[in-house]
Amino acid sequence: MGLLLGISLLLFVLTGCMYRGEQNQPAGNFRESVKRVQAAVDDYQQEEGLLPILNSEESTPRYEKFVIDLEKLRQKGYLDEIPAAAFEKGGSAYFLILDEESDPTVKLMDLVTVQKVNDVSRQVNRYKSAHGGALPAGEERYPGFFTIDSKKAGTASITLKSVYSGQPLEFIMDKNGDVYVDYSFDIMSAIDKEGATPAANQDLRIELEQASYYVPVKSLPYLWIEGLPVPQPPDSP
Repeated sequence: MGLLLGISLLLFVLTGCMYRGEQNQPAGNFRESVKRVQAAVDDYQQEEGLLPILNSEESTPRYEKFVIDLEKLRQKGYLDEIPAAAFEKGGSAYFLILDEESDPTVKLMDLVTVQKVNDVSRQVNRYKSAHGGALPAGEERYPGFFTIDSKKAGTASITLKSVYSGQPLEFIMDKNGDVYVDYSFDIMSAIDKEGATPAANQDLRIELEQASYYVPVKSLPYLWIEGLPVPQPPDSP
């Protein structure tokens, strides 16, 4: 089976409601919120000489690391109010900063995606504990990465809709049972839309960064191999 042929294209509805903001919100709301927070971050950095970010561990992945302290921005008058999309206001996203050293850029981290990966990871670990370390593996979708047998793992009810395309996405895991979202469909769509062949050594997640307000949280690096985006072992934060 081809690398991408196994990606289901059937639409589905997210089950449950992890956060009050899980429902779709108009893109314009996010656009204005990101612009307002970006302006506040720029003003704060210019006047305070540092970025308004919460503390994080060195090992925290890039797409989760530099979460913006929205309450500090509000208290100091850089924001009139915290955006409704923010988790702090009952929304489904953290506002965070990418390229913190060269060009601090405000993006959104979808917390529904984070929660569902954590839920799947919990089930995989339960299966491992009950089966002597064996994994609830399905097919080897990519070299070293496997789909998750939802019947074995008990994850059939945990489904994920892409923040980029609205299409269903799959969970994949490595040989250790670490779980990630497979963003290959979204990356391929972004590359097709752009119409240019990526460089061989380029991490293709940049395509999603540039195409959206959202970061590809809980992801692996992807490289362009034989005309397809293929996940690679996790890189250092």
